[in-house]
Amino acid sequence: MDRIRSVVVGTAGHIDHGKSALVRALTGTDPDRLKEEKARGITIDLGFAHQTINHVNFAFVDVPGHERFVKNMLAGAGGIDLVVLIVAADESVMPQTREHFDICRLLRVPAGIVALTKVDLVDADMLELARMEVRELVAGSFLADAPIVPVSAKTGEGLDALRAALADASGRATARAADGVTRLPIDRVFSMKGFGTVVTGTLVSGRVSAEAELTVAPGDRRVKVRGVQVHGEKCAEAVAGQRAAINLSGVEVDDISRGQALVTPGAFEATRLADALLELLPGAKPLKHGARVRVHQGTAEILGRVAIIGAGAAPIEPGARAFVRLRLEAPAILARGDRYIVRAY
Repeated sequence: MDRIRSVVVGTAGHIDHGKSALVRALTGTDPDRLKEEKARGITIDLGFAHQTINHVNFAFVDVPGHERFVKNMLAGAGGIDLVVLIVAADESVMPQTREHFDICRLLRVPAGIVALTKVDLVDADMLELARMEVRELVAGSFLADAPIVPVSAKTGEGLDALRAALADASGRATARAADGVTRLPIDRVFSMKGFGTVVTGTLVSGRVSAEAELTVAPGDRRVKVRGVQVHGEKCAEAVAGQRAAINLSGVEVDDISRGQALVTPGAFEATRLADALLELLPGAKPLKHGARVRVHQGTAEILGRVAIIGAGAAPIEPGARAFVRLRLEAPAILARGDRYIVRAY
């Protein structure tokens, strides 16, 4: 039997531009699962939903648009294959639209589409203006030739066109390596009555099967997999590229946190040092040698300092790139080729 292909889709965009409403319209699942999100009408943490379209299983990671919650957006962005950049037609491109777009670009998200939401609120001229501003924003990027789909979660207009665009874009998403070491950055930890500790995340590499023994890293706590769910259904194993919920034995909820990862025992060594290539956004301030920063990698956020490598260690200017050594204040699980984001402390 052929395994149905899984593609992890991230929503990105400014607060209140209709990300959660669009995911709900596409999947029938409300990703705003926390009580405080319902009360305030914004996505504080990562919300999840899934839907099969044209024989592809799309797992949607609905990420927050509010500035204070960008670290949660970063926790979701690392595992996505495809982004839907959401721009409300009545407001067009806004500050978090640019920030989320920059994050996706720096993380080298391979493919995406643009959804122009709330088209029921605008006339043809406003819609065209928003379309022009989006084209200007994404010019020269991975979204330069992406379809821009006008859509309304309220009336249903454009939803079929958006589904078709998702199915088409999924062919440009790169497959992840199911062979090799297991690595699942943890983005949520919770307890379920009758099951115990459950963690969720996107499997970056390898596979996780029931009865497998894994390590929670950083740290050396061994855990056993009691059960695996993919898209809400129990299955024998999860493979790279799938979002999964893993039921663990031998560990309490308080012993695990977002930022840690489930890995093959002995496959990774925690480190506080990383040599990296750092690219500074054109709109950023110059980055000085020794600057304290927040380093986001996978689902982890770790404080650290940047040591610029080279003669005189002159500041990195906006739009430039340089080799750096990251000195972290806590251990991290890193691998060659990992993408990461550095934000001002």
